[in-house]
Amino acid sequence: LPDGVNISKEARSAISRAASVFVLYATSCANNFAMKGKRKTLNAVDVLSAMEEMEFQRFVAPLKESLEVYRREQKGKKEARKDKDKKADSEEQDKSREEENDDDDERMEEEEQNDEEEVDN
Repeated sequence: LPDGVNISKEARSAISRAASVFVLYATSCANNFAMKGKRKTLNAVDVLSAMEEMEFQRFVAPLKESLEVYRREQKGKKEARKDKDKKADSEEQDKSREEENDDDDERMEEEEQNDEEEVDN
């Protein structure tokens, strides 16, 4: 809204109710497309098709753009999570190797001590 515009409580309530009705109607239309496809889950294509059926074609392009941005963000998060998991796995492997090396070093020291004791005897 432009600066200096005030909205009454009644207007806010009316806008809120109108938005709720719009979302319910759009969901119902999208559900019809899902049912035609013999699916129970609504997907993005169903919503976009509903927008066209409801004669809100001007919203289709911005919705597609927003969907693409969302998918890119999710893909980036998924890749970041994979990288983080790989890094954690790598660190765990390094730690395991260090522990194995420490164990090997201890065994070698024990063997050396045993060898020294055998030579003394």
